Amino acid sequence: MRLTTKGRYAVTAMLDLAYHSQKKPVTLTDIAARQTISLSYLEQLFARLRRANMVKGIRGPGGGYTLAGKAREINIADIVAAVDEPIDATKCGGEANCQKDQACLTHDLWMGLSEQIRDYLKGITLAQLLEKHHVQEIAKRQDQDAQRVIEIHRNTELISNQNDLL
Repeated sequence: MRLTTKGRYAVTAMLDLAYHSQKKPVTLTDIAARQTISLSYLEQLFARLRRANMVKGIRGPGGGYTLAGKAREINIADIVAAVDEPIDATKCGGEANCQKDQACLTHDLWMGLSEQIRDYLKGITLAQLLEKHHVQEIAKRQDQDAQRVIEIHRNTELISNQNDLL
């Protein structure tokens, strides 16, 4: 079984949102900068997360996204499912038609693994991840790194604007 970037990015973005939206709504641009995820890709993911009622958008100045529920009520398996990422170790998608329209020799093994992974991810919430000290340290570092990039872009724009005036 392999979790694709869709599922990984959705979980990463939701954890970033859970961490930062405790104070105010978070823009996708900010998440994109901190997590180095394409803004257009985040827009696609958040459209799915919004449809699944996992996030809510706040319009207007100071707007952005917040969690639609409490971080302790949102588990990782639900995030992955919200972006249509299957948690499935079988090659047949759980349909038991892996070998000539019938279950293969190892079908039950891979189904069991899929269930174990799903149960493991269901047992972990965003709040539990936020409680981990190393997660908080990484989030702080990412904030600092993103702020440096923003300052570099601002300075570059300022210099460019000054050159245009000359």
